[in-house]
Amino acid sequence: MKAADFSLPDQDGNARTLKDFAGKWLVLYFYPKDDTPGCTVEACSLRDANDELIALGAQVVGISKDDTDSHRKFKAKHQLSFTLLSDPTGKTIEAYGAWGKKMFGREGILRKTFIINPQGEIVKTYGRVTPLGHGDQVIKDLTQLTNA
Repeated sequence: MKAADFSLPDQDGNARTLKDFAGKWLVLYFYPKDDTPGCTVEACSLRDANDELIALGAQVVGISKDDTDSHRKFKAKHQLSFTLLSDPTGKTIEAYGAWGKKMFGREGILRKTFIINPQGEIVKTYGRVTPLGHGDQVIKDLTQLTNA
């Protein structure tokens, strides 16, 4: 399945598109909110895995509805070594099926991750991600996908 294109500002206000990552493996993850307990655990798990993911030829990108200022602060506070994109309208979040019913019937951003190959195809989807240890799971699966 082809990954949906997007054009979103990163934590520094620079527009980023899916094409910016063409020819590389991309770990694209969606999360509800900066600096909340589960989202922080997930981000730090991916941060801790980032060197190995880079060695496997992958880049990590996180997307939420938070604004660029919030992303910049979240990234600095937790020393995140990857890009965070702001999707205030939720169009990209919806395009990836990362919007839906949560606990107690409320709607919101679902914690989902996608591994996208260098050709721009989604080759692995994680629905309802468990934040703790997520980075290790992505390393394991990316290692298999890249035959590393």
